[in-house]
Amino acid sequence: MATATDTSPKPGILINRNYGFLWFGQAISLIGDEVFDLTLVVWIAGVIARQPNGAIQPWAPLAVSGVLIASTIPYFLVGPLAGVFVDRWNKRTTMLRMDAARALLIASLLLVSGIVPLPFFAGGKPPLALQLGMIYSVVFLASICAQFFNPARLALIGDVVEDRYRAQASGLGQGTQSLAIIIGPPLAAPLLFSFGVEWALIINALSFVVSFACISFVQAPPAAQSVAAGEQGNVGREFRAGLRFALTNRVVSTIVVLAFIAQLGVGCFNALNVFFITQNLHAPVTALGYLGGIFGVGAIAGAVISGFISQRVGIERMLVSSIILLGIVFLALTRMTQFLPALVLVFLMGIVQMCLNVTIGPLVLRNTPREMVGRVIAVITPTSMGAQLLSIGLAGYLASSVLAGFHAHALGLQFGPIDTIFSGGALLMVSAGIYAGLRLRSAAPPPPAPDVAPVAAASADVQVRE
Repeated sequence: MATATDTSPKPGILINRNYGFLWFGQAISLIGDEVFDLTLVVWIAGVIARQPNGAIQPWAPLAVSGVLIASTIPYFLVGPLAGVFVDRWNKRTTMLRMDAARALLIASLLLVSGIVPLPFFAGGKPPLALQLGMIYSVVFLASICAQFFNPARLALIGDVVEDRYRAQASGLGQGTQSLAIIIGPPLAAPLLFSFGVEWALIINALSFVVSFACISFVQAPPAAQSVAAGEQGNVGREFRAGLRFALTNRVVSTIVVLAFIAQLGVGCFNALNVFFITQNLHAPVTALGYLGGIFGVGAIAGAVISGFISQRVGIERMLVSSIILLGIVFLALTRMTQFLPALVLVFLMGIVQMCLNVTIGPLVLRNTPREMVGRVIAVITPTSMGAQLLSIGLAGYLASSVLAGFHAHALGLQFGPIDTIFSGGALLMVSAGIYAGLRLRSAAPPPPAPDVAPVAAASADVQVRE
């Protein structure tokens, strides 16, 4: 008897109708997010914190950092438990509710944007403390919504996309995210200063409305309903069950450890890249924009070729080879002293990192029962985020104190503080790849697909970023 897999038509660029709607909604929402994120920074630093004489208040950097703090805390405070409820609830309904909530939250900021004068306030505008408090509250609550939306979206992708096409779906999603990073920020500042902050807020709110509409057109299969009632009722027990699975399943636990080590290695680049550009590459600070742009172009190229590569070498091999190669290219970057050669290596890093990101979602979905997808993500995402924050803090501390003024010569090479820290991060990534290779080599292969539509399969897959 021919299987559904044997007779299924070859998918198009967007794989199938359901994924096409999910992808389009994600694309619009991501661009809106990028516009919104930079708008908040410019709004706080260039408008709210600006004194009447044009000078910037000394507390502006702290106020801007508050946005990052407000968006990060929910990853640790809410994310782990959100996975329990995502596994219980209908995935499509969860996404619709979170998009509706975020649209309303973003729109609420119009009240403090000055679009209309408010009663009870001098000049019709609330005081600075209330404006900042409103911004932080909205960012915090919107980030909570994301803790429910993102795992629900991944689980729904596992329901509407066959296993063999999930790497392609992951590549499309990752590539869209990179494209949004390139398109969004250049739109934010002109929108803010030419038309006012209210237009950036309206655009982001409408992006969630578009995402809501797209998700409403998705025809979720019966398997996308909530899990059996017998598994519900005790949040702590359900969370411990997910944690136990994530730490005992060979493939998933390997990805948890890899995510921690890899983010610990790459976080230092995010923290110190501006100093690497000025001190090691002898380029102006403005070159940082070119660095980010060329990395985004490389990431888009990686998203395009990753699906092709994964179908030929397998996602396990692509995962291992990508993280090792990323560490090697990063290590080569630490030896650069000129900007143009460094730019080429950053382009390669974008390609390789995207190939790495693309593999994680499908690989975890393949080895995770669909009723545990939310909880597994709730383990991987905070682990990855925590490692990145630890790396950023540790890199800043080492560069500012322990290795400040450090210079050494070895094997005919010169080492300074920034490239030494980067070298350590690169070696961490290589070690993570070696670890993953040894662990996945001995992992049991996934069970063969049943002779039914893939949406009824008993197991699914997952993803790490952001």
